[in-house]
Amino acid sequence: MPNRHLLPGFLLFLASCMPSAALAQSATAGGGAELSQLDISAGRWVYHGRFIGAGARPGAWTWHEDCRWSANRAFMLCSFSNTWAGRHVDSVVADTYNRRDETFWHYEIFDDARSADKPFAARMRIEGPTRIESWTEKHDGKTVHQRIVYKFASANTVTVLFQQSEDGTHWKTTASGTGEKTGMEAGLR
Repeated sequence: MPNRHLLPGFLLFLASCMPSAALAQSATAGGGAELSQLDISAGRWVYHGRFIGAGARPGAWTWHEDCRWSANRAFMLCSFSNTWAGRHVDSVVADTYNRRDETFWHYEIFDDARSADKPFAARMRIEGPTRIESWTEKHDGKTVHQRIVYKFASANTVTVLFQQSEDGTHWKTTASGTGEKTGMEAGLR
């Protein structure tokens, strides 16, 4: 991600603009029909899963996710409290739709010492009940394609797959799990 160093400043700017946008009574930032596709995320969720496949660190993972709309309905904001095979990580996510490039975007920042200087941004594709966040990384000089695939079975249940590929076509699942909505009350902790 060549613009990774610009992302912290952008996210700080984004957060500082939210209150003024709400005061200006901006009911929506455009892309209303597209943004409504994020409605399914609103509420409290609990995910449980396991790492699988060769090269994956063995163990279970659990997410506690709490999502709500920003005051201007331009961003779905989610707080995460995750445990990855015994390692705890908290993060905040902003999902939105960019009218200029006509794509969804997923932005995430972390409080973990190993990840605090590595905010995350990924394009997100929504195809009916399926949501795919995808990006590329360099590992030992090789490009590795990564993605997270969410398949909503209903408004209250979802399956999630973490996958990677060397060519962007053939995908290997490295972790999988399920999520269940536990409540409609939505608020960031």
